[in-house]
Amino acid sequence: MALDPKKTLDAYRAKRGEFRILEVPPMQYLMIDGAGDPNSAQAYQDAVSALFPVAYTLKFASRDQLGIDTVVMPLEGQWHAPDMESFTSRRDKSAWEWTLMIMVPEHVTREMFDRAVDTVEEKLARKKQASPALRSVRLETLDEGLCVQTLHVGSYDDEAPVLDELHHRFIPENGLAMTGLHHEVYLSDVRRVDPSTLRTILRQPVERTG
Repeated sequence: MALDPKKTLDAYRAKRGEFRILEVPPMQYLMIDGAGDPNSAQAYQDAVSALFPVAYTLKFASRDQLGIDTVVMPLEGQWHAPDMESFTSRRDKSAWEWTLMIMVPEHVTREMFDRAVDTVEEKLARKKQASPALRSVRLETLDEGLCVQTLHVGSYDDEAPVLDELHHRFIPENGLAMTGLHHEVYLSDVRRVDPSTLRTILRQPVERTG
C-alpha cells in the first residue's frame, strides 16, 4: 500500500471551528505561478494540467526505481493580492495572484524532477499534444514555520467569514501578526463532491509580536 503523508504529517491535520498554532516543517513542492480568477482564468487550468502529470510521473519513478511508493498529494495553493481585503470583504478573484503546488517527498531529487518533466513532454509529443505551462513547473522547498490553520468545510466562496475571523480576531488576540502568504490545501476532489462538503485546510504563516 502506498504511503500517505497526509496521515502522518501534522501539517495536514485540522479541525473545523478550531484555529490551531503549529510549526510547519520545510517541505518540497512542485510549484507554478499565475494570476486571475481560478474559475475562469485559462492560466489556472493550464497550471493544474501541468502539475499532476509531473506528480504522477514522479510517483511511478519513485516506486519503480527506489521501491518507495507514496500517494500523489492534494493540490495546494498560496494566494495573495495587493489588497488582502479582496479575500474577505470583496472576494475580487480577478485580483488574485497564486502559486499552485503539490507536495513531493524529500527523496525526490532535482534529477528525478527534470527527468519527469522530460517524460511528460515526450508523452504529449507522441500524442501530438502540448502543455503550455509544463516548463513553468519548478521544484522548490517551502519553509513556512509558525502558522495558524483551520479546516473549512463548504464552498470556496464561503471561506470569507472564516478568514475574517482568523485575520482580524484570532491572530491579533493571540499576540501574532501575519507574515507569509495565505495557503490552502484542497483535501477534496472538486470534481467528485458537492461544494457544500469540500474540505479545505486554511493556513496563515505568522510571527509572534510579544
